[in-house]
Amino acid sequence: MIKDKWKKMSLAQQMGNIGSEVFRLIKLKEKRDLKNAQNSFIRALELIDLTIEDKRWKGRLFEILRLREIICNFYLDKKIYNVSSKNLKNYFIPFALISNQ
Repeated sequence: MIKDKWKKMSLAQQMGNIGSEVFRLIKLKEKRDLKNAQNSFIRALELIDLTIEDKRWKGRLFEILRLREIICNFYLDKKIYNVSSKNLKNYFIPFALISNQ
């Protein structure tokens, strides 16, 4: 079950996986592939929600919840946080590098 596997991952691994889905979302939005972009958006939120549920990260909850808001803001093309695809990539790249070590 994904929840059990998810809870065995470090925060960096979880964030790296979320980042992979966000990278997919960015690429699909740029291609104007709206159906698959929506699927990646939903999957990214599912993974973020699994991280939110992980009690080990309760001290990081504010950051994780803000990340969820930012991803929603990005997907819906709102300008509340004014976060670009480049900003998102720069945020997630270190997690991808750490989780692959």
